[in-house]
Amino acid sequence: MQKRKIGNTGLEVSALGLGCMGMNHSYAPFPEKKDMISMIRKAVEKGVTFFDTAEIYGPFINEELVGEALQPLRKEVVIATKFGFAYASEDGIKYKSTGVDSSPGNIKRSVEGSLKRLRTEVIDLYYQHRVDPTVPIEEVAETVKDLIKEGKVNHFGLSEAGVQTIRRAHAVQQVTALQSEYSMWYRKPETEVIPTLQELGIGFVPFSPLGKGFLTGKLSENKTFESSDIRNTIPRFTQESMKANQGLVDLLSMIALKMNATPSQIALAWLLAQKPWIVPIPGTTKLNRLEENIGGAGISLSSEDLININSALDKIKVIGDRYPEALEKATGL
Repeated sequence: MQKRKIGNTGLEVSALGLGCMGMNHSYAPFPEKKDMISMIRKAVEKGVTFFDTAEIYGPFINEELVGEALQPLRKEVVIATKFGFAYASEDGIKYKSTGVDSSPGNIKRSVEGSLKRLRTEVIDLYYQHRVDPTVPIEEVAETVKDLIKEGKVNHFGLSEAGVQTIRRAHAVQQVTALQSEYSMWYRKPETEVIPTLQELGIGFVPFSPLGKGFLTGKLSENKTFESSDIRNTIPRFTQESMKANQGLVDLLSMIALKMNATPSQIALAWLLAQKPWIVPIPGTTKLNRLEENIGGAGISLSSEDLININSALDKIKVIGDRYPEALEKATGL
């Protein structure tokens, strides 16, 4: 697979990364751990070098999975994880988040736990998972700057941060990457975020590049999800919204048919064509979907293709919010 550099810091990764969250968080039912370890290692064999996890996925168990899977291949890969939440446990075994917490003390606690679970001496890319309104972003950036000096972290990232937060953080410690949602059915970053990233030399790592599965064309309006699946809480996944948004899938399917590809591959190729420093991280638990997604990195869309696709996208109004109102307000955008 081709490589890309994220931002101006020289961090080089595969053009597509692998989002590991769904392997044991948010998208039940979950496969066996051994199967996911095998798939992560096969992803490396197929050229994927960029793996994304977070402390809160589980909490903790997703980092443990990624750490075990990649320990024998550590020198070949780039691992990104995230901090920024506090946790509580009633039994000392099962934990749950009690809210955002990017205080310096909590960041320092988080990095030690992540290093241990990931079985590594350094975290390649360390994101603030969500903006903490109670802690100035300058204080967060200064804390991560200290971790970089200590050799525990190589690069600083932000997730779901607005442009002013990005600028303020970047003034203290160079931000290597922003991770936020971006896809054919969520294009808000094009207005302010992407121009700001280009100006500052910051890379962009879109999560949910396939619209949490919707852009694959595999989800009908009658699709039902496991009770714990996060999509049950998302307005865009109501039966009415999915039916209303079918036009977007129809457009993707039409383009895919013309290019002898799948809707997923076109959605990923479209993202990759936006900027050379954009690296999507589609997640999956199935090897055939991993292979399909990797195929999207090999599709080149011409300038004319992009003009035609964007013209068609501009005529489609996406129905439904991407998050419940309270969760959307917590993103910092």
